[in-house]
Amino acid sequence: MNIKLLFAISILIFLTSCSTYENQRVKKGNEKIYYSASGFALTYDDVLYKDKIINKKMSNNGLFAFHRNLKKNTLVKIINPQNFKEIDVKINKRANYPKIFNIVISNEVSRILNLDNENPLVEVIELKKNKKFVAKEGTIFEEEKNVADKAPVDEIVMDDLTLSKIKKNKKELDKKFILVISDFYYEDSAVNLKNELNKKIQQKTIMIKKINNNKYRLLAGPFESFNALKNTYISLNNLGFEDLNIYKE
Repeated sequence: MNIKLLFAISILIFLTSCSTYENQRVKKGNEKIYYSASGFALTYDDVLYKDKIINKKMSNNGLFAFHRNLKKNTLVKIINPQNFKEIDVKINKRANYPKIFNIVISNEVSRILNLDNENPLVEVIELKKNKKFVAKEGTIFEEEKNVADKAPVDEIVMDDLTLSKIKKNKKELDKKFILVISDFYYEDSAVNLKNELNKKIQQKTIMIKKINNNKYRLLAGPFESFNALKNTYISLNNLGFEDLNIYKE
């Protein structure tokens, strides 16, 4: 068989057995699927622009965000999954920046979300255009905080709901990062790619998780922190794997 034809068939088999994990902005019939992804946020600094890490300038004094794919004025909700704080922001510009980051945000957005600079994990969700836009700070215990500011310390009693939220938050902090490479319909396809990646990136972090009888997820991890997964993420990017999704478990 012709070598070029054989290569083309191999690529076709790989593509048809593999499905993208991240939800992109595509249309399915007449129904639009809105962008949704988890990943790391890069907090803007003028040094990043001067060093050409980011190709657009941003003001750090307001609620601003850049994205590589979403159009200008796209409304998104940014959520900090570690403390459940959230904020609605409009994308100001499309920009180029390192692919390990999902979005670029201003210092003000980072402050409102109270992001951990060591592990700046966020969820980005595109909102419908007909949604009324109000850029606001998301808070967790604002009512409890107002009471605490006015009442004596010995009169404050935290309810069960608040306690459960705190316990949930502590459990979230203990979770480790998982990097989603791709989903496969066939286990053999996932195994073959796992073996190839382990050879090329020379790290024994690749694993396969069975979702159901027709879906096998290729993952990397678990990683203790953002810095721990960074090298693996960059290595996979260099091999052509883009827009890798990240979650915690």
